[in-house]
Amino acid sequence: MNPKLVDTSEKRLRGVMFNAYPDSIGSRLSDSVNLLARDELKGAFSLFYILPTFFNSDLDRGFSIIDYNLNRDLVSPDDLAKLEKLQILLKFDLVLNHLSVGSPQFRDMLKHGDASEFKDFFINWNEFWQAEGELGADGVVTPKAEHLQKLFMRKPGLPILKVRFPDGTERPYWNTFYQQVDYHPIASADLAGLQLSTEQVERIAVQINAAIAAKEKVSSLTLDVPPATRDKIIDIVEKKRTYLGQMDLNARSEKVWKFYEETFRKLKSYGATLIRLDAFAYLHKQPGMVNFFNKPETWNYLGRLKEMATNAGLILLPEIHSEYGIGLHEEVANAGYSIYDFFFPGLILDAIDRANCGPLLAWIHEIRAKKLFTINMLGCHDGIPVLDLKGRPGRALLGDQEIDEVVTRVIDRGGRVKNLYGPDGKKISYYQVNATFFSALGEDERKFLLARAVQMFMPGIPQVWYLDLFAGKNNYQAADCGGAAGHKEINRTTLSLSDIETGLKRPIVQRQLELIKLRNSSVAFDGDLVATTEGEHLLQLVWTNEGAQASLSVDFRTHSFEIQVRGRDGVSKQISSS
Repeated sequence: MNPKLVDTSEKRLRGVMFNAYPDSIGSRLSDSVNLLARDELKGAFSLFYILPTFFNSDLDRGFSIIDYNLNRDLVSPDDLAKLEKLQILLKFDLVLNHLSVGSPQFRDMLKHGDASEFKDFFINWNEFWQAEGELGADGVVTPKAEHLQKLFMRKPGLPILKVRFPDGTERPYWNTFYQQVDYHPIASADLAGLQLSTEQVERIAVQINAAIAAKEKVSSLTLDVPPATRDKIIDIVEKKRTYLGQMDLNARSEKVWKFYEETFRKLKSYGATLIRLDAFAYLHKQPGMVNFFNKPETWNYLGRLKEMATNAGLILLPEIHSEYGIGLHEEVANAGYSIYDFFFPGLILDAIDRANCGPLLAWIHEIRAKKLFTINMLGCHDGIPVLDLKGRPGRALLGDQEIDEVVTRVIDRGGRVKNLYGPDGKKISYYQVNATFFSALGEDERKFLLARAVQMFMPGIPQVWYLDLFAGKNNYQAADCGGAAGHKEINRTTLSLSDIETGLKRPIVQRQLELIKLRNSSVAFDGDLVATTEGEHLLQLVWTNEGAQASLSVDFRTHSFEIQVRGRDGVSKQISSS
């Protein structure tokens, strides 16, 4: 049985979703497609979330999009045809907030400057804040203190990248997420025509290249030449500078909205059904606001995007990380959108390690009572959410101490931490912990299989990270060598075709596939769920639908479970952890 859309008017999907980069397995998307076509995985997955190295990109493992054309180094139209033949629906990202400096739009602006048709496609920081800040000696406007205090920051310092225009001016552009600026060594020939002696040229080249190698600021160097000549030398160095960066889009520009509309149509042509709106909450910006899900403007943007998506025959999944206590996830769900269940990973870790399913059970009851349609996961390309679990007085899933204990346990087992920062550059909160879910549970196969069993019985769509399927362990070498986003590489190990062959013979992989196939095929999961407990360490989840039933009984104290399945034909099956 291959589930399709159940009710497009209610934005409903069913089945289990596979999640990977195009090159997570082997070297190209075709290797993942071949895996999904194998007998061992027959009937396991109905959906495939392919991460955005599917497109042309240059930073943040795909989330710095150059353009939404197929990355021909990793993807071919034949891959898409085979996925369609397998009847596997596709989910892609539309990265709403930003595009790469390598995008045609940004490159056009750098080439043509103020004459570029895309001059207003991105956000000139100084123009945005000029009436609400003060221009500093560094050429950057610092917003008024009352505005800075409200800004939701993803990294230390002002979220800008200075770029060089054709007229030689340096202009700061809004850059919420990653950036990289590289200065390249100069050769003696680069300084030709400056009326310098051969000895001076060689000495200056050595001095500048040494500064570049030491990552010193070249513009602050003292060069033993006249000021006018020094300016020419610095200009030569700056012209060789290159950038990587995710540049925020100016949603006030109609060109940006035309770009979104064209992109929706392009994604649909690839076979997309579901579109994850990445970083959409940062899109609307206005002085004096937090600039994270500004209201009501973000709702207006979502409504406009939803109309575009509907016209293209697509379903939207807004990706929103926000504290549980704020209730933003519920607002988004009440507006008719599917949402990510970013609470489940931390709750299942807590339940397993404390042998207490109370908070998890409360969340299950809330999902059902409020009719939230969710996509859940254990691990993913990003990290294990932590900030999301935080509550408010009278509205909490876990207390602050319990959240800290989850974080501490995962770190003690080798996890890394991603933080959020205030405008002064100081850490204000944990954001996420980075680890494979298997390593987050101490690489205990019994605990890990229990977590997977509970996930398969959760409401919504279960999403399975490729590395979790093969019980992958923390990759410390990749994390240490990964640069600014290295913490994420701990959970992104590429599996060779040999790794896959070996992995498919492992009992922990085979047991997971058994659970996944059950969820993907049983009609019981299209029905009603009853969740109960007979003690804080015992959980029972029972799905019933027109004569079919699937029940899960869990003992978090012994890390054991029993599954009973009965089909509409009366045939029964039992699965246990032992």
